[in-house]
Amino acid sequence: MFLVDSHCHLDGLDYETEHQSVDDVLAKAAARDIKFMLAVATTLSGYQAMRQFIGDRKNVAFSCGVHPLDQGEAFDIEDLRRLAAEPGVIALGETGLDYYYEPENKARQQTAFRQHIQVGRELKKPIIVHTRDAREDTLAILREERVTECGGVLHCFTEDKQTAEKLLDLGFYISFSGIVTFRNAQALREAARYVPLDRLLIETDSPWLAPVPHRGKANQPAWARDVAEYMATLKGVSLEELARVTTQNFGDLFPVEPERLQ
Repeated sequence: MFLVDSHCHLDGLDYETEHQSVDDVLAKAAARDIKFMLAVATTLSGYQAMRQFIGDRKNVAFSCGVHPLDQGEAFDIEDLRRLAAEPGVIALGETGLDYYYEPENKARQQTAFRQHIQVGRELKKPIIVHTRDAREDTLAILREERVTECGGVLHCFTEDKQTAEKLLDLGFYISFSGIVTFRNAQALREAARYVPLDRLLIETDSPWLAPVPHRGKANQPAWARDVAEYMATLKGVSLEELARVTTQNFGDLFPVEPERLQ
């Protein structure tokens, strides 16, 4: 069985007390059939440091981008374009809008979001989108910037079924994290039942959002298995089928060599 953690922050894990090294994290993941992961950046300097820290590995790919809550570090679109074009980078992001924490930065967030989509279209690489309390603006910018030309995923989906429908109409994939296992996430589970299998991804967003039964602990890629098991039950399919289809979806969305997903 082959599972993919489609969104994790490998550079953000605790390597002092929880894990001995990146190799240790990857071994723990592989022991639970998590055999590939996408390490996601939140700033351009963070992307560069993460690449240096993790190195080139067959089972890790990278994204490059600036998170909407990290707009304090100014960036140049030319730097974004140059770094995102590097080998091993298979996505732009994470980008998007977050009005919950920083509504005062709406304009700056929107400009950066548009720039990420524009570069994604130029490079033919999909975008990874974060959204919170910004549903209408997120959907509007995705449409206005012609995101269908590069594709993308709404990661750590916490929206409703209606939002899922609009994203699917844009050709988007939808990724579910450990939040779907939380006791109070009934509306999210309804949305998860609605999303077709061929547009579904799973993720940890580690080191955050540990799924049941690991609540209260720092998350890690190995626990994508728990999300997969929960989603398989929710969708009424076997874990093997859930693994097969989500790995296929990952390969369909991201420009990663097929042999790396086998």
